[in-house]
Formats: sequence, structure tokens, C-alpha cells
Amino acid sequence: MMLRWGKEHDHESEEMEVIGFNVLGSGDEGVIKSNNNKRLVIRSSRIKVWMARAITTVLIWTSVVQIMSIGELWGPRFLKGMPYYCFNHHPSDSSSQAIVEKPFVLPHNRAIVLPPKRIYKNNGYLVVSCNGGLNQMRAAICDMVAIARHLNATLIVPELDKTSFWADPSEFQDIFDIDNFIASLRDEVRILKQLPPRLKRRVKLGLFHSLPPVSWSGISYYEKQILPLLRKHKVLHLNRTDARLANNGLPPEIQRLRCRVNFQALRFTSQIEELGRRIVSILRSRGPFLVLHLRYEMDMLAFSGCTHGCDSKEVEELTRMRYAYPWWKEKVINSELKRQDGLCPLTPEEIALILTALGIDQTYQVYIAAGEIYGGRRRMQNLLSAFPNVVRKETLLEPSDLMYFQNHSSQMAALDYLVSLESDIFIPTYDGNMAKVVEGHRRFLGFKKTIQLDRKILVRLIDQYNNGSLSWDEFSDVVKKVHANRMGSQKRRVVIPERPKEEDYFYSNPQECLQLQDEPLMRST
Repeated sequence: MMLRWGKEHDHESEEMEVIGFNVLGSGDEGVIKSNNNKRLVIRSSRIKVWMARAITTVLIWTSVVQIMSIGELWGPRFLKGMPYYCFNHHPSDSSSQAIVEKPFVLPHNRAIVLPPKRIYKNNGYLVVSCNGGLNQMRAAICDMVAIARHLNATLIVPELDKTSFWADPSEFQDIFDIDNFIASLRDEVRILKQLPPRLKRRVKLGLFHSLPPVSWSGISYYEKQILPLLRKHKVLHLNRTDARLANNGLPPEIQRLRCRVNFQALRFTSQIEELGRRIVSILRSRGPFLVLHLRYEMDMLAFSGCTHGCDSKEVEELTRMRYAYPWWKEKVINSELKRQDGLCPLTPEEIALILTALGIDQTYQVYIAAGEIYGGRRRMQNLLSAFPNVVRKETLLEPSDLMYFQNHSSQMAALDYLVSLESDIFIPTYDGNMAKVVEGHRRFLGFKKTIQLDRKILVRLIDQYNNGSLSWDEFSDVVKKVHANRMGSQKRRVVIPERPKEEDYFYSNPQECLQLQDEPLMRST
């Protein structure tokens, strides 16, 4: 470019010399005037070229800025009204990755522009410590995002429970795609991976406030009690997060945001999702399968005091374990009375009878989504006899496949969660957090078949069948009739004012996010 411009400049100079002599004539005076004229014309020409370049550059950048502004204005507005993942489930997109400040890159080279950052006056920083197992923490994270959004706070990526019974050392980013979590919600709430350095120093000095919020609280509690503390202390630590937000009576935008976090933002890591897809692929290649969330594990039996079918040594062992954990408040428990009230997980022997009575095909694969079953193979014998195709992730994969996830109960539970979502039928034997959250997610995915067992009725029917009061046909007919309308179909969430624990759990039936037959889903604009 420099060589070319130099040649053009030399040619231009020669032309100027000819023009100068023709106009001014000959002689010394004419030469001087000619040289001066040449300099003026050359300088003027250079100025014009540079001005043209500057104007062109300004015009180009102005056009680019205008195009970007239009994209920011209209694209995210559409996304915000109809979230791209939340209301359009595509299993093939589940492995997509998001990077902060960059577009989502999905399969087939499809890119989705991130929503714009929400600009608001920050009232403080919300630090939260989740408690419980994976799905208890999952629901709590959704609640905390909604609360941070409503209070105009900056949320720090939640800290996961490492001191529970499972003692899982996993961090948030070990289970969830942290970049997707932050980036996909940036039009709702500002989320940081950690406090700014200045505030971290304040926290180390103890200059912050910590408390457990009141359970099942409405949004007015957070406006009147929590917001003033946030403004005063700037850093507020909520040290318990389970069930801290009401099921009902909340603004629609709060409910929809809880869904958006649950179904869009909280994606598992690519490693977990990849292994989950591999398990599902293996199961699908062998035929239909149901997932049985068999919550007959040592911790659940010790916590609940349910010992039906256990021998005296096992009862003693479970009792010792219950007393070993001081935060398990209930110590003296009448196991049989609790079972009759439907408050115990069903035993493997009981579930074998129920699945058979429901008419489940014995050739179905039965995937056990649970930890180690208490009593081992002895307690599983009846179920194995009735359904020989009982499998677990440990029997479907090589030990090396699960090596990374060993001793990380939440990551193992995440694998079971993914398989549960994709199963032909999902059957929980106890209404714990996983049972509820998976049930709600399957509703969201199109009301996939989830059999909600009525344990209070079932244990009485089982006892009557075992003592000969009911024939097999009578027993089977009643079991089928009881559960005819308990298959995860559309229904209104039960509301019981002043008794929130007895209401239908929001995450088991997030009706504000579902397309109900008699009421179109209202979406934010």
C-alpha cells in the first residue's frame, strides 16, 4: 500500500509541475510561485483524503452501533417473553454450553443471543448456604434467585451443603453449569461467582449479618424483614434455604422466574449430562423402562424411624444412628403407627406387590434410582423375582465410568435425576424432595407418566391381602382404581391457607409454568 501510494504521489507531483509552469509562465519568479502552488494543492488533497476516511469510519461505526442496539432491544424482548429453553424442551439441546458474555452455541451451529444485562440499583449482596440433598438444594436455589430479583440484590453463586448426612464435598460448579446459570439469568438478576474483594475482607472481619429466613414466607416478609437488613449490612447471609418461600400467594412473575431457573438455568455439567444420556441410550436400546425411586436407604429409615420388615439387630442399628445426629429432632418413634399413617417409605417387598397389582409388564426394565438398599439382596429378593430386569447405573456402566462420581452423592443423584426425567414411567416410593421435583419436571415436559402412590391406603390393602382378607384380584382392582387419577396428569395445586406444609408443593406442580386446558398460560412481556 505504501509503495502504491508513493507512485501515485510521484505521478501527481509531475502533473502539478506541468500545470504550475503552464499557468505562471517561465523564469525564477514563476518557478517559486509554481512550487508554492504545488505545496498548497498537495496539502489540500491530503486533507480531503483523510477527512473522507474519517467520515467513512464514523458512518460505519454508527451503523454497527445502531444494528446492535436494535438487536438488544428486540431480540431479548422476545426471549424474555418466551424463554428459549424453559418453554421449548428439546432433549437434543441438553448438552448445550453457555459462556458469560458470549452467545450460546447449540447443535447445528444455531446461536442464541444472550439476554441483555438488567440494570438496577443494587441494594446489597445476598450470600446463601443451601442445606440438604441435591433436590432440596435445587428448589432452594430457584427460590433464592427469585428473592434476589425481587429485592434488587446481587446474588453470589450459592454454597452447597457439605455437612449433611452424605457429606458431599461438591461445589456448585461440580454439579451445575455455572456459566449457563449466570449468563441465562442476567436479564433478571446479577449473579457473581464470589464477593468483590473489598466485601470479602468485610466478611472475614465479621461485618455482615446472617440468619435463617422464616419457612414458607410470602414475598411481603422479604420486603419488610429481609430488605432492610440487606440495605443496612450490604452483605446478608441466609444460612438455611429449604422451603423458605411460600407455595402460593406469590406474584406471577416470581412463580415464573422459579420455573425459569429450575428448567432453564440449572443445567447439569456437560460430564453429568453426557453420562446421563449414555445410561438412557443403553436402557432405550433394550426396550421400555421405568424408574423406581426406592427410598429404602439407611439414612431415610433411621431419620423416619420406619423399621417395618427389619430384624431386631437392624432396628437397634437404625435407632443408634438416629440418636447420633442431634439435628434429627424426632427420637422416639412408633414405627407401625407411622407406617399406618402413610409416612414411611414402601419396602422392596411392598413395592413388588404394588407394581404387579398395577399391571406393570414384568419384562420392563426397572431402574433403581437410589443409594444402597438397606438389607441388601435379602430385602430385594421379592422384587427381583417379580421383575428380573432390575438394573442400576452401577450395573449398566463400567466402574471406570463412575469413578469420577464416587463419594459425591449429589453428582450420583444428578445422574438418577436425568434418567428419571426420560423414563417411560416414574414411581417414587416416598414423597421426598427428589420425588417431588422430578414429578414437577415431568409435568413440565408434557405430563409424562408419574405414578404417585397413596401409601396410607396401600399399606392397609397390603396387610389385608397378606392376612387373606382380600383375594389377589380384589387387591389388584382396588390398587388400580385408587391410582387411576394419580398419574401425573393436569390438576390444580392444592391450597391450604395457614398450613403450607400440607399444600401441594410448588415444585411438584408448578402450574403457573404449565399449559392448563382450561386456562391459557400467561407469560411475561
